[in-house]
Amino acid sequence: MNGVQAQGAGEPLLLGVRHHGPGSARAVRAALEASRPSVVLIEGPPEADPLIPLAAAEDMRPPVALLAHAVDEPGRSAFWPLAAFSPEWVALRWALEHGVPARFIDLPATHTLAWERDEEDEEKPGEDAPDEDVRIDPLGVLADTAGYDDAERWWEDVVEHRGAGKGDALAPFTALEEAMTALRETYGSGGHGRDRIREAHMRLRIRDARREFGGGVAVVCGAWHVPALRRRTGVTADRALLKGLPRVKTDVTWVPWTHRRLSRAGGYGAGIASPGWYAHLFAAPDRPVERWLTKVAGLLRAEDQPVSPGHVIEAVRLAETLAALRGRPLPGLGEATDAVRAVMCEGSDVPLALVRDRLVVGDVLGEVPDTVPAVPLQRDLERTQRRLRLGPEADERELDLDLREETGAERSRLLHRLRLLGIDWGRPAAPRSGTGTFRETWRLRWEPELAVRTAEAGVWGTTVPAAATAKAEADAVAARGLADVTALAEHCLLAALPDALPVVMRVLADRAALDTDVAHLAQALPALVRSLRYGDVRGTGTAALAEVAAGLAERVFVGLPPACAGLDADAAEEMRGHVDAVHGALGLLGDVPAARDGRLRARWRAVLRTLSARGTVPGVLRGRAVRLLLDEGELAQDEAARLMGLVLSPGTPPADAAAWIEGFVGGSGGGLLLVHDERLFGLVDRWLTAVPAEAFTDVLPLLRRTFSAYEPGVRRTLGELVRRGPGRHDRTDTVAAGAPGFGPGVDESRADAVLPVLRLLLGPDGDEETHGERMEVRR
Repeated sequence: MNGVQAQGAGEPLLLGVRHHGPGSARAVRAALEASRPSVVLIEGPPEADPLIPLAAAEDMRPPVALLAHAVDEPGRSAFWPLAAFSPEWVALRWALEHGVPARFIDLPATHTLAWERDEEDEEKPGEDAPDEDVRIDPLGVLADTAGYDDAERWWEDVVEHRGAGKGDALAPFTALEEAMTALRETYGSGGHGRDRIREAHMRLRIRDARREFGGGVAVVCGAWHVPALRRRTGVTADRALLKGLPRVKTDVTWVPWTHRRLSRAGGYGAGIASPGWYAHLFAAPDRPVERWLTKVAGLLRAEDQPVSPGHVIEAVRLAETLAALRGRPLPGLGEATDAVRAVMCEGSDVPLALVRDRLVVGDVLGEVPDTVPAVPLQRDLERTQRRLRLGPEADERELDLDLREETGAERSRLLHRLRLLGIDWGRPAAPRSGTGTFRETWRLRWEPELAVRTAEAGVWGTTVPAAATAKAEADAVAARGLADVTALAEHCLLAALPDALPVVMRVLADRAALDTDVAHLAQALPALVRSLRYGDVRGTGTAALAEVAAGLAERVFVGLPPACAGLDADAAEEMRGHVDAVHGALGLLGDVPAARDGRLRARWRAVLRTLSARGTVPGVLRGRAVRLLLDEGELAQDEAARLMGLVLSPGTPPADAAAWIEGFVGGSGGGLLLVHDERLFGLVDRWLTAVPAEAFTDVLPLLRRTFSAYEPGVRRTLGELVRRGPGRHDRTDTVAAGAPGFGPGVDESRADAVLPVLRLLLGPDGDEETHGERMEVRR
């Protein structure tokens, strides 16, 4: 027997539901109102029973989730999400509103989390069931049997559009139980091996409730479990299934959840395809399709799409027509989506993707009261978020910070500390304007899993600064490479963790003293220099870091020339990146005494001269050294042209010459160097035209890689110079008279053409001033 008759006979009222189904939620509310049970039992972890009263708090707003995590391993966790349209949430709130006891009866989380240690399901022996290895989706099987190719559409037709909960309040549950009973008879556990153990525990809890309350026991659980809970089994057999289960010490709390994480696409096993649509169906008092299309129109209008009330009317008509043609009782999400695409989006899927992201799925973020249990670190984080007015949000947003302001600096420190702890609430992004070190741009998005990360990070301390400090010290000791330690030092300065710096600096000095790999040293130096710059902006003491950076630079100077000898092409290219990084870093060491008096720069220039002249150094490195010396003003253009002429002489193999060119003119500014220096352009042009045909195919990929990296405007200018033709000049003519495409003097008409723009920029001027401008432009 089932329904109200079964309850009157002392049998439990089994309300089988679809998790997160609005039709099931309405039906559960109607069934509870009709039966008025003495106790409500809900599928969920029993450890959460003390947290049930918090569901009635005014500041508890779904979607929320029960979070259970192992005390000794906070990263080992499990969630039980609940939305406003979840039947379990509706049953919970009904019980609290009517003063009826409510309890969770699923397998305790202490066993569930212990099970997660094993990646494979361990089945109890001696349990026979047909097709046990076939894991099925019950709703998918029923939909396929009914001739549907979409389980969501089948559910809408048989539940959402059939007035579930109206008339006979128990009719939907009777029909679902019959369907699930047939499935269980055919598929057994359907590949869900642990369900037998879970169902054994549920039966034991139901028996306990019947002994305590007599009749009037209502059970809200997944419809798949109803046949197993209805089956009469012995207490001894159920207890035997639960004997010897693994255990872990567990804590449970409420955490905010999001509609996006309820979606199946978010990886949630019991997820649904359209949580936003289901929330709308549950909340709409009437005319759900009309209200939905009005909401869609509002979203599109907010995005500057031309949508009028007439579009809404036509979309409603089209949705209803499509439903009639498809034999559906009412328009569903499919019909509404097709109508929106045809009427409001003019057949385009681009605005339709926005509708799906913002409305069909949505970014609704729930809230939990401050009284829920939480680790001390979580409490400190919440206090800091409130103080900085930086609350978590489900949708991604961009945050620009000015580090010169106290609030901006504190927000930056918080986000960097959380990243050190593995709580990636914010991720650094490229700033939209400016490249100064006093500005930062972050992309913030709060995910429910961050609650687990916070609980996991609680082992490091009770406050965010203390936990980040302890974590940084532990990471420094455990770091494998020198670059890891230097990056950690940079993070400590960004996060303003002065107490962690002594440990990090001690480890850094030890690793730098023991590491003899010049590539590692060169890779570590730029991070240290960036740390010095951040320290200047944030007011952090960096004296010890500056001395370590200077010592690291000295070791690079000593070891770089021998390390560059005899490298193959790939290793030489990698070393060129290290040379560029060291060169850029040395230009920023302004606060180191050795840098202020010029000693470091002088030593570095000597190293570059050694690299440029040593024949055992690959051509790409020799060319790069010459280029850096030229940029520094330590090498005259005549000398650079002479060195290039030597390299591009007929005695040099074409591959080596091409590598030298790549090192010299590759990277930032190399194209402009060729555009504005007629001698260098002429040398490269004459060498390239003289490369033998059999060697040209070998050097072409290297040259193509070099020139393809230039800006489009630079490439266009170089092409124009080449188009004009080299003419018949020998090298002496090229150097003395100018390369083809360059005039010998100043074009006064072109110089005069900029004067009107200069007048606009500089303001009114007289004839004398205009003449001065003209002469300056010509110079």
